[in-house]
Amino acid sequence: MVKIVRVWDPCGIACLIITYTAVFYADYVVMRWIILPMTTSFWAPINVILFNTIIFLLGMSHLKAVFSDPGTVPLPQSRLDFSDMHANSQFFRAGDDDDWTVCTRCENYRPPRAHHCKICKRCIKRMDHHCPWINNCVGERNQKFFLQFLVYVGALSIYSIILVITSWVYPCDECNTNLKESQTRMLHTVILLVESALFGLFVLAIMIDQMCSILHDETAVEAVQQKGTYRPHRRKFALLADVFGRGHPFCWLVPCSTFQSNTRKYDTPLLSHDV
Repeated sequence: MVKIVRVWDPCGIACLIITYTAVFYADYVVMRWIILPMTTSFWAPINVILFNTIIFLLGMSHLKAVFSDPGTVPLPQSRLDFSDMHANSQFFRAGDDDDWTVCTRCENYRPPRAHHCKICKRCIKRMDHHCPWINNCVGERNQKFFLQFLVYVGALSIYSIILVITSWVYPCDECNTNLKESQTRMLHTVILLVESALFGLFVLAIMIDQMCSILHDETAVEAVQQKGTYRPHRRKFALLADVFGRGHPFCWLVPCSTFQSNTRKYDTPLLSHDV
């Protein structure tokens, strides 16, 4: 069993607070100042169900991305002696055939594409980057949930913008009867519009970057190291299935654990004791 690393990074904790504050504020504005005044409308209950369903899926995918093991390389039960390697290099090959390496920070062997995270202080399989918005690394086992979180934030942002604009174009009859409530409603909807636009553009940029990373089979760490595509001849659909699971593509947006590692053949390294 791999012990899940808990990271109490101040920046990550702050980002978690900002994330849920923004989501709950969006729900408050939509429910209180957009849908509630239009309770007589046929679309009011439908919008309540759809909007809160997206929030539920967003929360589930985010919590899974936060608390799931990103692919932590397990530490050995007994301490390994790498004292003769520290003076030469940070990383050493543990086997030429399978491209295993040695991390002298963890003092442990690690499989191909695994990298050491300075914040988590552990090696993560197929590590893409450490994301403060989930206070966790994005790696082999939780990249699916991270992408789902981005998709649902984007969907919630678009939905909020549509609801705000619709409430301005087609205001309810009771919305303008009280001047103070009308001004308060306008203030909240303007804040929500700005928030939704900023978060929407932000997650769109990250989503595009993540999809390019998956389809080119090159993590952000590998891109910095200029290693190029890891498996250049692998089909794009297979690369997506490595992240989202082998189920039907319609199930890829469901925040459930369908992970199937494409590196399970690397259970134990082929060690070269002559290194």
